[in-house]
Amino acid sequence: MKSLTRELWFNTKKRREFINITPVVEELVAESGVMEGLCLVNAMHITSSIFINDDESGLHHDFDVWLEKLAPHEPVSGYRHNVGEENADAHMKRQIMGREAVVAITGGQLHFGPWEQIFYGEFDGARRKRVLVKIIGE
Repeated sequence: MKSLTRELWFNTKKRREFINITPVVEELVAESGVMEGLCLVNAMHITSSIFINDDESGLHHDFDVWLEKLAPHEPVSGYRHNVGEENADAHMKRQIMGREAVVAITGGQLHFGPWEQIFYGEFDGARRKRVLVKIIGE
């Protein structure tokens, strides 16, 4: 069995941001030499997310608006978690959008459905965070 483990690092300029990381993950799949297997992509911070969806700017705007309605950043006084930090909303946004994605590898390629792409979602930016990519298979 082959395996490859890499960490991707992010330091966004905005508090909330969605970044398409599909091309980087595809490069890692190619580097791994795995033809049949699985690729795990995992956000390693509790205020960021990994999710799969369409790479369409209107949809990303809608996600941002929807998440802010569900877990608004302000007023920070409305959250008990905000002791020394003001990021309780980011924890909740991450819970909604998810921690990781697992994608099958078939024929040495990520085996996606139509329009699927892998995204890093940042909800408490302007600090360094990492994503784990673990590829296993034959």
